Amino acid sequence: MTELLNYSFTHFTLNSIKPKFNSGFETRKLISRTVHCVLTEDTKVSVVKNGKDSLEICRVVNGMWQTSGGWGKIDRDNAIDAMLKYADAGFSTFDMADIYGPAEDLYGIFINRVRRERPPEFLENVKGLTKWVPPPVKMTSSYVRKNIDISRKRMDVASLDMLQFHWWDYSNNGYLDALKHLTDLKDEGKIKTVALTNFDTERLQIILENGIPIVSNQVQHSLVDMRPQQKMAELCQLTGVKLITYGTVMGGLLSEKFLDTNLSIPFAGPPLNTPSLQKYKRMVDAWGGWSLFQALLKTLNKVALKHGVTIPTVAVKFVLDQPSVAGSMVGVRLGLSEHIKDCSAVFSLKLDEEDVSSIREVISKGKDLMRVIGDCGDEYRRA
Repeated sequence: MTELLNYSFTHFTLNSIKPKFNSGFETRKLISRTVHCVLTEDTKVSVVKNGKDSLEICRVVNGMWQTSGGWGKIDRDNAIDAMLKYADAGFSTFDMADIYGPAEDLYGIFINRVRRERPPEFLENVKGLTKWVPPPVKMTSSYVRKNIDISRKRMDVASLDMLQFHWWDYSNNGYLDALKHLTDLKDEGKIKTVALTNFDTERLQIILENGIPIVSNQVQHSLVDMRPQQKMAELCQLTGVKLITYGTVMGGLLSEKFLDTNLSIPFAGPPLNTPSLQKYKRMVDAWGGWSLFQALLKTLNKVALKHGVTIPTVAVKFVLDQPSVAGSMVGVRLGLSEHIKDCSAVFSLKLDEEDVSSIREVISKGKDLMRVIGDCGDEYRRA
């Protein structure tokens, strides 16, 4: 799984705004709603606001998929110390899920240390974004409430900062029932903002038409996977919904470690020894193969050397600069390695026209993954 520009729209219809994308589905009238999404003057944070719902997040988000196993044994105390170190450096937004092993429990321990050891104003900046990934069963109010209460208990918070909802089977429209119940829980104060993860453009539009105040959709987005900048980003620009991206450094493939390597020769390159490296290597294969990926890495390395940064920093900055992107995920292997220096450099890096042009020239040579895979999230729903 998954590992803000100023928009204001009131009483709009997609037809009246005349969108450019050819969505392949009928354009329908959206419910009247005021949506504001603001990027503050501090480029480190995004404030996403939909109606009365508002949440400020760091634009580089700490992704906690890597605590779920497969990346190395996580020591709990070392992990909490690492979370505090990230937060002290300004990276105070953590993304997790109910299915990410101990992630929510780690956050609960971490947030209690913040309460004890940091001033109240520090606590206000810490955000915990979690997900609910249920089986596509009947979504009753009691079932939804029970599962959200589990996350609240694990994270030790009265109200979840953001609940990002995932749904496996679009042929079952129970996702609308679930989201309506989640909205009720938001109105009760148990959730501050309701969001999505890995939903496609068509379903996002349907959800908005049903008056559900979605603030963001978390989707896979990298230099290799530019699908979100097709239909999804255009709908987001019309409605004010924002994108939180994961897979932005492709599990570490977009780094100097894999520059000038040949994975076709056994043991010649770094091992693909984590679930994320294996996952994103398959994306490389679908996009254009290892040779083209090497051309991309060489271009990114040239840009990185020019600005005195690293390849991952360039990769994250490029995606953050794309329309409708509020934040990008960088996975954290808590207590095993850290990326604070590279992440800090993202905020001072400015890619010029030459940089952007050279990067776009290489990525344009890859296959259109919208045609190969489908829209955002379709990789999780194909037979």
